[in-house]
Amino acid sequence: MATVMLNGTPISVGGRFPRTGDTASSFMLVDVQLQDVPLSKFWGRRKVIAVVPSVDAAIGLTIARSLESLAPSWENTVVLLVSVDTPYAMQRLLHQEDFRNFQLLSTLRGRDFHKDYGVMITDIPLSGLMATALIALDVDDTVRYAELVQDINSEPNYEAMIQALIPPPPEPLLEPGITPVP
Repeated sequence: MATVMLNGTPISVGGRFPRTGDTASSFMLVDVQLQDVPLSKFWGRRKVIAVVPSVDAAIGLTIARSLESLAPSWENTVVLLVSVDTPYAMQRLLHQEDFRNFQLLSTLRGRDFHKDYGVMITDIPLSGLMATALIALDVDDTVRYAELVQDINSEPNYEAMIQALIPPPPEPLLEPGITPVP
């Protein structure tokens, strides 16, 4: 069991948080149209999965806004924001904020996600919510980055995730004796 902080208070988090190199657990979540969405829907694309306690919480909205601005630069990548909120609340947020660059998904019918992704808050009064996390999967669902944010009200390290998921292009190979021109 992991521990994260909320306003200086330790909060227990259950389940098994993914590790780099793991194959991601499958899931079945619900979109804003109440349609089931499996992980397999995104096969062949990189996945960035941001987990928040609620899209109505300040941290949920902050992370959503950050993802909205970052996501357009990530080719062949789908960005998913997962919370326990109802699809109705998520739909309202989409309209209010005009988010277009990521998908909001609910654990409405996918409560195994909490345990399978190691984000299940077990301490009352927050039990049932999820801890803040950022997980990045490559095209074949291998975990390339996994961060259980140590303070529920803090943003994850987007730059570290980008470096792990989208490494810089390799340096061009040069023939011996040729010096690159700056």
